[in-house]
Formats: sequence, C-alpha cells, structure tokens
Amino acid sequence: MMYDNNLVRHLDACETMGNATAICSDKTGTLTTNRMTVVQSYFCNKLHKEVPDRESIPETVYNSILQSISINSGYTSKIMPPESEGQLPRQVGNKTECALLGFILAMEDDYQMVRDQWPPERFIHMYTFNSSRKSMSTVIPLETGGYRLYTKGASEVIMRKCVQIIDEQGLPQPFSPDMKNKIQSEVIEPMASEGLRTLCLAYRDFGPKESPDWEDEANIVQALTFLAITGIEDPVRGEVPDAILQCQQAGITVRMVTGDNINTARSIATKCGILVPGDEFLVLDGKEFNRKIRDRSGKIQQHLLDKVWPKLRVLARSSPTDKHTLVKGIIDSKLNPNREVVAVTGDGTNDAPALKKADVGFAMGIAGTDVAKEASDIILTDDNFTSIVKAVMWGRNVYDSIAKFLQFQLTVNLTAITVTVISAMTIGDSPLKAIQMLWVNLIMDSLASLALATEPPTPALLTRKPYGRTKPLISRTMMKNILGHFIYQFIVIMVLLFAGEKLFDIDNGRGSHGGPTQHFTIIFNTFVFMQIFNEVNSRKVHGERNVFDGILNNYIFVGVVVATVIAQILLVCFGDIIFSCKALDIVQWLWCIAFGLGTLLWQQLICSIPTKSLPRLLAIGREADTGIRITTADVSDQADVSRSESRAELRRGQILWMRGITRLQQQIRVVHAFQDGLRTIERKSLNNSIHEFMSNQSKYDIGSIKHDADSAPNSTVNSAETAL
Repeated sequence: MMYDNNLVRHLDACETMGNATAICSDKTGTLTTNRMTVVQSYFCNKLHKEVPDRESIPETVYNSILQSISINSGYTSKIMPPESEGQLPRQVGNKTECALLGFILAMEDDYQMVRDQWPPERFIHMYTFNSSRKSMSTVIPLETGGYRLYTKGASEVIMRKCVQIIDEQGLPQPFSPDMKNKIQSEVIEPMASEGLRTLCLAYRDFGPKESPDWEDEANIVQALTFLAITGIEDPVRGEVPDAILQCQQAGITVRMVTGDNINTARSIATKCGILVPGDEFLVLDGKEFNRKIRDRSGKIQQHLLDKVWPKLRVLARSSPTDKHTLVKGIIDSKLNPNREVVAVTGDGTNDAPALKKADVGFAMGIAGTDVAKEASDIILTDDNFTSIVKAVMWGRNVYDSIAKFLQFQLTVNLTAITVTVISAMTIGDSPLKAIQMLWVNLIMDSLASLALATEPPTPALLTRKPYGRTKPLISRTMMKNILGHFIYQFIVIMVLLFAGEKLFDIDNGRGSHGGPTQHFTIIFNTFVFMQIFNEVNSRKVHGERNVFDGILNNYIFVGVVVATVIAQILLVCFGDIIFSCKALDIVQWLWCIAFGLGTLLWQQLICSIPTKSLPRLLAIGREADTGIRITTADVSDQADVSRSESRAELRRGQILWMRGITRLQQQIRVVHAFQDGLRTIERKSLNNSIHEFMSNQSKYDIGSIKHDADSAPNSTVNSAETAL
C-alpha cells in the first residue's frame, strides 16, 4: 500500500476501508491538482478574463492591489523557480496565496520587493485566516499617519461588509445593495459556475486621530472599500473522474465537503462525476445544511439529518464542525439495515474530530498538518483521491485473501480428518502416516497462506458492492466449494483405499503394518495433488469459473505451487522409510496427477449449482450488528467499557480454545482406539501405571494436579488482564 501512496498507521483500517460505503472528500488538492492560477479578475467595474495590462490600471488601484496581495498573505507562501528547465515554477506554501502572487508576477512586478519594505515587525496587527469567518486581514501604518487594513476572503462574505467601491478613475464611490447584487449575479456566479474559486480583496483606512481596538475584530473588519475580485482556477485531476466512477460502481457514495462557494463546488462536482445529470441529489451550503438538521432550539436531530444525508452530494461553505456533524450523522443513522462505513479526508487541524469519528480517516501527506496526520488512520502521501480508491481495493483484497485461505484449509482439514477416522474404524490403520500429515500440514498452513495471501488487488474487486457488517465470514458459495471438493476427494480416497490394489494391480496395503507400500503411496500422492490443484480453485471465492485468471501476475503463487510439486516428487521417489513412500511407475504417477486435475473439472460442476438454492444455514460466521462502536475519540468511560469487553472476549476465547483442545484430544483417542492391538497394550500400560502410581503416591498428588488444571485458565486470564 505504501507503493500506492497509502501510509497505513492503523492496520485494521485496511480491511475496514474495503467495506466503505461512503467517502466524504475535500476538494482542493484531493479532487483537484492544487496548482491554482488567477484566470479572471474584476476591479474598477471591469471584468478581465486575461491578465490585465498594468498601464490600464489606475496607479492608486494597482498599488493597493500589489500591497494587498503581497502583504496580506503568509510570508512562507512564495513562487520558486522551476527545478529544471521546461517545468512550471514551484508553488510553496498556501496554494491560494501562491495563485495571487503569481498574478502579481504575471503583471511583471515583484511581490518580494514589497515584502522587503514591509517586514512583519512593522505590522500593527494581523487576523489570521479562520474557517468560520473565512477571511484574513493585516493592519499596516500609513506614511501620512493613520492605518490601513487589508483583507481578503470569501467573496460574498467580504463584499457584504463593503460600503464603498473603487470606480473606473480609481476613486471610492458608495457601494449600494443593487450594485452588490449586480456583481454577485454578473461576476461571482459566472466565475463560480466555471469552477473558479472567487476571492474578494478590500481595505479600510483609519485616520490619525482614531484609536481602534485591534482586538475587536468584528468592528475592525467592516465598513470596507471593495478593491477587486479574483477568479482562481484549480483544475480537476485528470484521473479523478474515472476513480469516482469506479467508486460508484463499487457501491460507494462520494460526497464533496468543501469551503468553496456553492456554485464553484457544484461545477467541480459535475466535472468530477459526483453530480450526475438525471440523478436525485442535494447541493447545500453550511447555513442551509444546519437549518435543515436543527430543531427550533438549535439542537441537531438525527431524524432531520436522516432526511438530508442520503441525497446530499455536495456540502459547500462548510466548517470543520459541519463535516464532523455530517460524518457522525451518517454513522449513527439507522436508515439502512447495515450501518454505513464512512471514510473522510482532511488536512487541517480542525479536521481532527471528523478524522477521529470516521471509520477510516485519511490525512493529506503534503498539505496536511501534524495534528490531522496524528488523528488519521491512513496518510495519503500524494494527496490524490485515486489513492483512496487503491486503499479500497487493498481492503477488499485483504478480506478475500482470508476467505481464500479459509476455503482451502477447511477443505483439507475436513478431508484429512474424515479419511483418518473412517480408515481407522474400518481397517485399523491410516493411509496417511504421521510424517506425511506433517508435509500436508506444511502445504495447508505455511505454503498455502503464502500463496493465497499474496494475490495482488485487481480492478475486478471494485465491481461488487461492499460487504455488510453482518456478512458471514464463510459464505454459502465458499461452503458450497468446501463441501463439494470434500465429497470429490473423499470418494477418490475411499475408492483408492478399498479398490486401489485391483485398479493398479499392486499389493494390498491394508493390514500391512510393515514397510511402505505402493498402495498407500498412491493414496498419499493423489491426496497431495488434489490439494495442489484445489489451491488453484481456492483463488476464487465468489463463484468465478475461470480460476486461472491473473494467476501469472502472482509470482509467489506460481513459485509455491512449482516448489510443492517438485518437493512431492522428491518425497515419493526418495522418501523410502522416512516418509513411508515407495517409488511409483509412470502410469501410477499419471493417474495421481489425473485425479488431482479432476478437482479443476469438478470445480466447474460445483459452479453450476445455484448458490441461492442452498440454505442460509450453510453460511458460518454471521454476527448481528449491535451498532456499538468504540473509537479512540470516545471518552474515558467508553474506554473502560472497551477494556471490560476485551477481558470478557478474552475469557470467551480461552474457553473456546480449551474446548477445541479437548475435542481434538478426544478425536485422537477415538482414532487410536480402533488401531490393532491397542486395547491389549492399553490394559498392560494401565496396570503398570496403576502399580507405579500406588507405589509413588507422594510423587503424584491428585489434588494438586486437579487444582493446577482448574487454576490454569484463570491464571491465564488474570495474567492477560494484567497485561491489558
């Protein structure tokens, strides 16, 4: 995932992302390139769709624009020369401010000279950008006495505070509401409809005799003089529309949550494919969103939020609080039978609550703050939405890898145990010897997990809907494959066990407790080859017929299968006494391989059985969704509940583990009980044991043994609780 620009901080987020049903994404830098450029501007009652000629601008207006952009911005934002010839200049710092600085450079002027004349030490006061007021302001002293406030921010917010406007001659004139409405409809809205981010520049002068209270920002940043509006373009990433289409096909709803103008957000969302013509959707700004989800007392109501979020696709002019409210509302909603799994992107410090609340939080690796990265589960090292889609693919791939391994392992286990028990009950011996079972166990566990868990993710994973939170771990399709291949393998082994000597004209291995025989070697060899070819079948767990699709893309899988075949040949040919094998001729080898290949043909027959016709009881691992979710952002009492639940879960797990061990021991005793001469040996051993026990009572204390056996699980629980 690191190669796919996903730096995973919490491992459980990988699988969770595979089941995501909703993604709340930022716009700037995630859906767009985050390389901004001023492409339109409006000042002196004139709209410029290209960079204006400096000579056509009144001197006083130009100087005001130059100072406003150069001074009223972070001095860490700057335009650097390109790293190599032919590339674009580098934008360092805030990209919006870099766009304004590029506007100055495009008019063949130098913003750095202005900054050198006005170091931060000369500033009277600064009002840094705030997401709630959506503006930034700087106060500087005037040479003639008094002060000037430069401010920039959201166009409709700043323009609402303006009382004057600069005309064509560069002189301030009254700014009437009609003029504001005209600029709003003829300048701001057309810019926004083209996907441009609009910023308004304004200023205010204070006389020498005035003594403003600089701490009272509300009264300082008002009665402004309208200076200019800039339209900043941030192009949509070329790969984003396809990525969003993939999400929609995968059953994931993508929502844009941005601080931009609602018309800008709508335009970008349309270009990205979030808004599809003909679909029923909502596009709201922060104020309208809060009005719809709050009651008369101003409290957020879940039932009101449930009426909004299913159709909401774009939330514009939103604050970090709005983002957190939306995420929490989607997660807490009970509209759908399965709770929504929500992923959220964020880059600012104020995004931390939403990142914590989400099931999976994505922080921006380039533009993100340290606080946002600390609150996230995965960091996008390239700030690109397509990396989120890759995280979905990896998450689903993890889930499928677990399912593939379970399908293969349960088939081997079921067949091996059944063959061992039946053969012990009928012939008093097992055709699969202990050393051979160790080799089978190596194939079943280590090599199979290495082969099946290293399948690379493919775009085909995005063609299905997310799994529900209560979906069983072993689906009906998987159980169909497990039982189907168990039936095939069991029949083949039983036929070889009871009729193999007649089919191959060899000595009967049943009842032969001496050296290795060709009869049992054929059974062992056939059993292993059936598992090898069934390992190929286990690559597909959703009923696909083409089990070879993409097999050559996984070199580890191919290597494991080839190595297993070579090792099996060596074991059979040179195993002799150690592996209880006897060399086979070429015909016997071909029959063993043919029985193995039969599993591939049998898989096609299994796929023909409709899964829906099978009873739901075959699905194992279904768990009811309680709706309880304990996150790291919850309070301490919830953490205590989580710890107590962990202890209870630990006890339950230990009880199940002890029961499993007990059942396994009982099964082993049953198998040994049917072996020839076992009862006679057990009687003699029992008599000797009783005699030895009676003569060494001091050594064997039944009470102490029983006490130790009873206290062992509790001591384990107590030690685990201490560790927790």
